[in-house]
Amino acid sequence: MGKFSDVPALQYLAAASGNLAIVCDGMHYGWPSPTLPQIERPANSSTCAHNSTLCIGNEEGSWLAVMPLVGAILGAVTAANIVDALGRKKTVLATAVPFFLSWLMVAAANTSIWLHIARFIAGAADGVTFTVVPMYIGEISDPRIRGMLGSSCSVMWIAGFLLINIIGSYLSISATAIVSSLVPVISFFTFIWMPESPYYLLMQNKFEEAKQSLRKFRKDQDIEEEIERMKGSIQSQTKNTGRFFDLFLIKSNLKAVFIIAGIRGFQQFSGTTAITFYAQDIFREAGDDISPHHASMIYFSVQLIFTMVSSCIVDKAGRKPLLMISMAGSAFALFLEGTYFYIKTETSIDTTSFDFIPVAVLIGFVIVFSLGMQSIPILMLGELFPTSVKAYALCLADVYYSVVATIASKFLQLMRVHFGMYVAFYGFTIFSLLGLIFIVFCVPETKGKNLEEIQEFLKGRHRHNHDKCDKEECVKV
Repeated sequence: MGKFSDVPALQYLAAASGNLAIVCDGMHYGWPSPTLPQIERPANSSTCAHNSTLCIGNEEGSWLAVMPLVGAILGAVTAANIVDALGRKKTVLATAVPFFLSWLMVAAANTSIWLHIARFIAGAADGVTFTVVPMYIGEISDPRIRGMLGSSCSVMWIAGFLLINIIGSYLSISATAIVSSLVPVISFFTFIWMPESPYYLLMQNKFEEAKQSLRKFRKDQDIEEEIERMKGSIQSQTKNTGRFFDLFLIKSNLKAVFIIAGIRGFQQFSGTTAITFYAQDIFREAGDDISPHHASMIYFSVQLIFTMVSSCIVDKAGRKPLLMISMAGSAFALFLEGTYFYIKTETSIDTTSFDFIPVAVLIGFVIVFSLGMQSIPILMLGELFPTSVKAYALCLADVYYSVVATIASKFLQLMRVHFGMYVAFYGFTIFSLLGLIFIVFCVPETKGKNLEEIQEFLKGRHRHNHDKCDKEECVKV
């Protein structure tokens, strides 16, 4: 308990305020779940089930779902080029504008093209947000709680999913968008009071301002040793580096890229984003007595709870053990889900008495997935890269995430339409097993290390107090 009570409250407040931008992200990504069933035209039908004026086909609906991922590529590239010039704080504040405008466009949309444009704009803001917010939180956090605060990005992202599923299940599309537009407004007017990252201020040679910022975040703690360590680390990191290609030309950076590409890729090919986009459709096809609206609310509520649990235990349990448990459990749950859909659609066995299984299994999936794979890959984004290339690294990671999440989502949609839902789930099972192997052999433990010690580890210069751990978990590319 002492670990948490000794940490100044401003660190928690700054993380919570910055994460309101992540809530905006989650709401846009979760929007297709309650909305697509209202506006998608069923096969062999000329009208939508809900008589919506915005009536689209299945293929267009799939592109509408992934449009934020396309926009995120532009946003991530933009963030990489402005975050070190504009600053972490101002960059996060700037995202409130496109988030707000995109919801107004959704509210006023009378054709599907406006929905596509609105979601592309929201995706661009998402690309900026998921590049900058984890960076900001990683730079202001005490090492004792950096895991918890870093994981809070995923907690708030899932909170956005849950919030939009609740609002969207009871309000019209326009009313949902108007209510949702309040979130970026709240985000702006709370985060504007937060201090800038001391790391960024040191990069700008604003030593006194950096000390003031760090003093606010550390309160009564002696900051002289820490500020000098930060200063020395930044001077060392920025001396001969700071280019995009340093991610691949410097061995320690390449190790970090390899690790992040692996866990982020297997995270998406376990199907998490695809399932999120099509949650209500999946529950509808499963045929349980629980309505798709209520089933999706249960799903995202459980996901939120267990992502919070992960955030609270990650600094004690460690990153790697939670990732392994999460990936193994996900593979098992996805295999069961695929088997249910295979029996239901490809055999003559009556599954009416077992219609509760797909909902129960997906709840099990989201529990084990949320314990590790939901939040830790994002947390490690803020841990593994040095300050000099962190903006480029997070940009690359967000572009990569957008590409693999789009592919995984299209994979689910295409398999579901042309071959059956079970093929998609069996595919996700195989990728989850491959992800487990990758984690066992390639992912290091960063628990308890400050950012400077993590860089020393990646360079192969192990600190004495971590020698045993580092030798056991050396990563080779």
